Amino acid sequence: MREAATGPILVIGLGCRQGCSAEHLRALIEHSLGKAGISLSEISALASIDTKQHEPGLLQVAAHLNLRLEVFSAEQLAPYTSRLSHHSTLAFEHTGCFGIAESASLALSEQLGTWPASLLITLQKSSAATFALASSEQKPR
Repeated sequence: MREAATGPILVIGLGCRQGCSAEHLRALIEHSLGKAGISLSEISALASIDTKQHEPGLLQVAAHLNLRLEVFSAEQLAPYTSRLSHHSTLAFEHTGCFGIAESASLALSEQLGTWPASLLITLQKSSAATFALASSEQKPR
């Protein structure tokens, strides 16, 4: 995992359909960050839900970007529900979580930095994946 010496901690949250390719995820990441003027080199880590921890596309994109992929259970993500920009009943039916990308990015951003994290980029969707970007400040040393 990359960590900047100074500046905010930026964490990408990802959700995806089974079989979503690393190329598809990379395109969504690059498009979403590009619209916001954020470089991939500023990203500290990737986050998702534990039911996706063995998803080849997620693992491959994390390896290709040289970023750690951290996963959380639906129970760990539940406290972030009130902070989501969108609540997906379909995602909840499949995973027990109303918003994987946003809640996972918030959870890991707060774990790595200070509380509370905030969403810099709210839910972005493609045909097979979701993206969000959360930010927190560095913990004092």
